[in-house]
Amino acid sequence: MTEPRGPVDSSRVPRFAGPATFARLPRLDEVGRADVAVVGVPFDTGVSYRPGARFGPSAVREASRLLRPYHPGLDVSPFATQQVADAGDIACNPFNINEAVETIEEAASGLAADGTRLVTIGGDHTIALPLLRAAARLHGPVALLHFDAHLDTWDTYFGAEYTHGTPFRRAVEEGILDTEALSHVGTRGPLYAKKDLDDDRRMGFGVVTSADVMRRGVDEVVDALRQRIGDRPLYLSIDIDVLDPAHAPGTGTPEAGGLTSRELLEILRGLAGSNLIGADVVEVAPAYDHAELTSVAASHVAYDLVSLLALNEKRA
Repeated sequence: MTEPRGPVDSSRVPRFAGPATFARLPRLDEVGRADVAVVGVPFDTGVSYRPGARFGPSAVREASRLLRPYHPGLDVSPFATQQVADAGDIACNPFNINEAVETIEEAASGLAADGTRLVTIGGDHTIALPLLRAAARLHGPVALLHFDAHLDTWDTYFGAEYTHGTPFRRAVEEGILDTEALSHVGTRGPLYAKKDLDDDRRMGFGVVTSADVMRRGVDEVVDALRQRIGDRPLYLSIDIDVLDPAHAPGTGTPEAGGLTSRELLEILRGLAGSNLIGADVVEVAPAYDHAELTSVAASHVAYDLVSLLALNEKRA
């Protein structure tokens, strides 16, 4: 087996110099193939309030310059046990949502066709639907843990079926989710009506609110989530607005009362050993950020996702 090519050595090239690939990793075209590809989707045409998540991938890559090669919380060197590479961005039509969704699905399927697992940086949450379609092509209906302030299971918005508030209703309707193993984590804030929760339950979703995390604690929440998903193929979709605006102000639809970045990272680390097959981190809108708080948080979330995939590689 060829030794994985890792990040640029920061003792030789300062962190603020050179191309801003994710964690200063090689580009996919430099290594040929990768076990894990970090790919951007700079698309935010599906947003309902503040735009700007199209600039999320570049902001997260820039913030990721400070990431280091050993993860002490998970006791893994994620870039040494597997080849991780930056696959660049999926370029999709910013004026036609339906065409963009098709483009993302085909590009993601192409990247994953040889067994490469994807960690995708958005972009708005619309992109989760084509990414789940691509995952289901390989694995069948997948378990889903959805970290978000919002349910994202609404039917339409202004008559549009594809928006950042509808991807998981579409995914349930299309049969690409395992409805025995679905959960939202970190939800909070006002809804349009109580019916939103009733519809959500009918689709099979469990709900762990941000208040539940605060009252029950991370360990109890992780135990409940692990029981729900079992060993099924698992997809993680993480809207950065799951974090409180104090930790992630740079997002399109902020809601007070969210998780801390520490709580989110510890929940993710508690999923070590689960059958993770792919993930996304979305809704970073850097124009509303302060001191890169949001993009730094998102870069660490993506790093933890790559690290969880590395643990799976070691287990295999």
